[in-house]
This record gives sequence, structure tokens and C-alpha cells, in this order.
Amino acid sequence: MQIKAAVAIKPNTDLEIQTLELDEPNANEVLVKIASTGFCHTDIVGRSGATTPLPVVLRHEGAGVVQKVGANVTDVKVGDHVVLSFSYCGHCYNCTHNHQGLCENFNQLNFEGKTYDDTHRLHLDDGTPVSVFFGQSSFSTYVTANVHNIVKVDQDVDLNLLGPLGCGMQTGAGTVLNYIKPAPEDAIAVFGVGAVGLAAIMAAKIAGIKHIIAINRNGNHLDLAKELGATETINNTAKDPVKAIKEIVPRGVTYAIDSLATAGECVLLGVGGDITLNLMDDILSESKKISGVVEGDSNPQEFIPQLVKYYKQGKFPLDKLVKYYDFADINQIIADSTNGKVIKPIIKIDPELAK
Repeated sequence: MQIKAAVAIKPNTDLEIQTLELDEPNANEVLVKIASTGFCHTDIVGRSGATTPLPVVLRHEGAGVVQKVGANVTDVKVGDHVVLSFSYCGHCYNCTHNHQGLCENFNQLNFEGKTYDDTHRLHLDDGTPVSVFFGQSSFSTYVTANVHNIVKVDQDVDLNLLGPLGCGMQTGAGTVLNYIKPAPEDAIAVFGVGAVGLAAIMAAKIAGIKHIIAINRNGNHLDLAKELGATETINNTAKDPVKAIKEIVPRGVTYAIDSLATAGECVLLGVGGDITLNLMDDILSESKKISGVVEGDSNPQEFIPQLVKYYKQGKFPLDKLVKYYDFADINQIIADSTNGKVIKPIIKIDPELAK
């Protein structure tokens, strides 16, 4: 079938809306009509060609309505509202122990450009294969994705809002609720309060942590962090954040970096650069730890519905983070996200679909 999609053709150039050919779903796949899709920083990296072969259709925070299901699919049916999340194999050690976010085949399934069965579903008019991103490529009018990507959600919540739960929101919230699992007496310092950091702050409030410290350069973002659950905020352009944290929690926080208490843990999220540490002074002498967590150590089929439940209860107000854009504004979104004008952009592709 023919679809419209925003394609990255050459590295770091504007995306182009093109007509592509999309194959029908196989036995373990689902065809979804996309209502909207969130924008994540990883999409900028994907546009460069550094992670996924070009040409590629980006975006991996899709939300839509099921149109067709393969013969082996039983978890969703035509007409269901769904969020599209990351791809995982389902059979490695971590997947079979309910750690799908730590799938041993994560990079292959999400970044190498092919679908779960090692083929392509997307093609240019001349037959050239187009890479899939995170097993879904939701910057398009329709998506064919493996059932592992598909998460059924309640139909009484605005579907256009829910796409960011597929990656950024579950990364921040899941790291706190699924991986850290803090105690109420713990203290956490969140460095950077973009979408992922703010999701972590909302989750820390749900967990009832005593000190939730937000650190950021943007004062407006800090105001929102306070509204969403931060107990203290630090503008690190005005103060040394380590000294400021020690003024709040003299022994240091349980989870952060540079300001950790003895036996504290630094949890790193997302795409980043190099980090330099003195192994003895910074780590071994006080039994500190550094961890990397992907996708919030989440099982998306369990955790995303839980986040929707928290949203309905008023505990996870992700609507306060978003700004909506039209499909034609695909390249403006990148600029606004990069310069901090918007925290979580959502692109409406077929907004009426959610009604």
C-alpha cells in the first residue's frame, strides 16, 4: 500500500515527505494508522545516519489505531488504540526475565534498519529499501510493526497525547520506578529537565522520595520541574550544583553524579558523550556505582498502561510538557526542540483518528 512518510535521505539535511510503499503485515505483525508521533532526541542522531542506514523514516513514539492484524496476533484487534514502543526479541535471557528494555538484541532490532524478520517493509517508488527505526518508523501515515512494538491503551484518553510514552516518558519514569526503585528516605538529583528528566521527576514524586532535586540551565524548565514534583531546584548557570546539592542534603544524594553519598549510584540515560572519572577517588573509595539504563528497564506492554493509569489519576501530567505541530512542520520541530523552545513536541499526522 502507498503511504506518506517523512524520509531522511542524506545525513543532517531536512526531512522530505514522500510517497512510499508499505508491505502488508505478516503473521506476527500489526498495521497501524498513525494519529500522532512524539519527537525524541534520538531522532536527531538517526537523521545523521550514525545509527541507522539512510534512507530512513524516523520517529519511534507513535500512537494510532489498529487497521489489520496478522494471523498469529491475539493481543490486539482492529480498532484498538495503541502506542508504539521499542522493538525487542522476546527470547533472550533479559526478555524472558521481564527486562525487555535490556534486550540483548536491542541495537540490531532498533537501529540496523530491518524489521524483526530481517527484511524491509518500506520501499521507495523504485524499490529501494527504506530503513525502519525502532521497528516502527512512526513519522508516517501507516506503520507495519511486530507485535512486540504494540501496546494497547485505554480509549478514554486522548490518543494524540500518548505517543511519547513509547520512549522518552518510559525511559525517565521507568528508570526511577523499574530500575532504581527508591525508598522514601532516598534523595535523587536529576541533571537536565527535558522530557526524560521531567518524567523521572514525576516518577520520583509517585515513589514519594524525600528530596527530588532538579538541576538545569533553563529557569522556565525549573519552574515546571517544581510544579511536577521537584522539592528543590538548582540553576547550574548561577550555582555550582555539587555545592548546592550538599547544602540541601549534606551526606549527598542516593542517585546522581558528583554529589553522590557513599554507595550512591549514578544512572546514565540517553545518547551522550565521554565521561572522565578517577576510578579510586570517584568510585572505589566510597563504593559508588555507575549504571546505564535503556528504555527505563521496561516491559512496555506492562509499564505504558501503568503510566496511562497514573496520567488518569493526575499523577503523571505529561500534557504539561507537550506542544503540538502539524505534519508539514517536520523540520521546525527539530529546531524548536534543539534550542529549548519546546520540551516534548508531538506531530499530529491524523489527529481526527483519535476521536
